[in-house]
Amino acid sequence: MEQRFTVRREAWDEPDGTALRSAQRAELDARYGSDDHEPGVAPSAADVPVFLVARDEAGRPVACGGLRPLTPGRAEVKRMYVVPERRGSGVATVVLRAIEQEARALGVRRLLLETGTLQPEALRFYLREGYARIDNFGPYAGQEQSVCCARDL
Repeated sequence: MEQRFTVRREAWDEPDGTALRSAQRAELDARYGSDDHEPGVAPSAADVPVFLVARDEAGRPVACGGLRPLTPGRAEVKRMYVVPERRGSGVATVVLRAIEQEARALGVRRLLLETGTLQPEALRFYLREGYARIDNFGPYAGQEQSVCCARDL
């Protein structure tokens, strides 16, 4: 059965996006054994002007992702997350493609992202979706648990 999802921009502080990001943080805190696993400045409404939430056919929020501008022509994918019961449904690809579309509209030519060594399924997903491993950039440089990727749009 084909699953359909809608993806829309939502304000960073809307309750559904906040709940999805909180679930992501809890999962990552459990994987890494602490809440200190993200180098650099934590994303916020001030630096993530594009935040998307995907909903299933019943309107339930099931995934999210954001876009943080870095330098002219470059931006970082932030807070990609899919609720566990919807993993493998294709919603992550839907959200990632929507982020890429938003990035193109903003003049972004290169998308970067960071994931972690304890998130092998995330790395497999990004590689499958056309991203390639790169040297760790910015706050992730020298971080042993960080894995960075990029894709030219």
